[in-house]
Amino acid sequence: MILIIDDDSAIQTSLSLLFRKEGFTVRTADGPFETRDILDTETPEAILLDMNFSVETSGEDGLRLLRYLRERLPNVPVILITGWGSIDLAVQGMKAGAHDFITKPWQNSHLIGSVRTALKLAAGEPLSANRRQLNEQFQFDNIVGEDPNLLDVLTTIGRIAPTDAPVLITGESGTGKELIAEAIHQNSRRKRQPFVKVNLGGISSTLFESELFGHVRGAFTDAKTDRVGRFELAHKGSIFLDEIGDLDPASQVKLLRVLQDRTFEPLGSSKSRTVDVRVICATNRNLEEMVAQGDFREDLYYRINLITVRLPALRERPADIPRLANFFINNLKTLYGRPNLQVSKEAQLWLRGLSLPGNIRQLKNVVERAVLLAPSDLLTIADFEKHLATRPATSASTTQLPAVGTMTLDQMERQMIERAMAYHHNRIANVARALGITRFALYRRLEKYGIDYQSEE
Repeated sequence: MILIIDDDSAIQTSLSLLFRKEGFTVRTADGPFETRDILDTETPEAILLDMNFSVETSGEDGLRLLRYLRERLPNVPVILITGWGSIDLAVQGMKAGAHDFITKPWQNSHLIGSVRTALKLAAGEPLSANRRQLNEQFQFDNIVGEDPNLLDVLTTIGRIAPTDAPVLITGESGTGKELIAEAIHQNSRRKRQPFVKVNLGGISSTLFESELFGHVRGAFTDAKTDRVGRFELAHKGSIFLDEIGDLDPASQVKLLRVLQDRTFEPLGSSKSRTVDVRVICATNRNLEEMVAQGDFREDLYYRINLITVRLPALRERPADIPRLANFFINNLKTLYGRPNLQVSKEAQLWLRGLSLPGNIRQLKNVVERAVLLAPSDLLTIADFEKHLATRPATSASTTQLPAVGTMTLDQMERQMIERAMAYHHNRIANVARALGITRFALYRRLEKYGIDYQSEE
């Protein structure tokens, strides 16, 4: 049974017809008192809750009722219904325990999908965190490891993949966030539809709308033909928004609109288009800290993190390092035509003790370099060790700061960016990481100082 709580009889009727058509039993209540009467005799599977029940539009009525519902029915998902202008109120509701929020006017398909997702997550039984059993139930072929930390992640993925719940994947660089996103898609009902990857850190603010939402011919100087955006390409499938923490504030607002309404307008067009996508996001940044500092919108944060999956760093699962090394070796046997390649037992034990701050990506590079340069097919500790040597320290002449008054801060910043660009061969991700700034911040500085570059990424 779905309980709809709204004091507007027209909305009650509209939602009742919608959910009855979908096969649900529906009860309606126009406020707190009637809600309590219904709950005395029935327990709903899910609740749709309007945020206002009086002339006053502060939402306090809705928040009070939400708190009551969470105390009385802690396992029943509550979905808030609010106007776009009351998003801040919806965020308060999410903090108070709401499952999701839907803005008016809603899209029927999106609302039904949100309710079905909430019901699936509420009813899901915990899966056994056993790698063999997980492999029998799901497609996790490209994810290597048996560490309990990783198995917890795979268990979560197995439970949430069949739903349309938005997922936020967090973890350090190189931990395999893209692989996890692909696994979510491959184990979902959308697996035969497109899986579109978008590196938000590699898109400048000026190109954001065109890349994600497309443009029509003549929208700007170089728009000689229509272009389909990434969201439209992902229609009926999944879209993976990597490095979402690098989005600038203006782009965050535009993204929130399409995530909320599932509608967008291509750049230069006044005609809205509707899209049906499952959204998976990833970041190596602490979004909670960014929200607290005002660098990331709180409403966008709650829109994307209904489910959060944190990937463990490789140092947190050292027993998987030899397994990963052997997985890479098996792939390289075919690639380089060396069928007898293998890692010595001593080298496997030695690899387990490495810190590997670059995680799986760094391990893969170390293994491949060792394969390329090793004289024998049996890789030893020495074959790996030589590729982990630290870079020689730079001379004092290159690290010494200029004398005070000889250079402005802007000049120093420009010089450091130019040095970093040259050192990392214009690889934006590496340059940004070396300078301790986001890709977006680096793009802004490149534009500010008029630094021309040709990316090698």
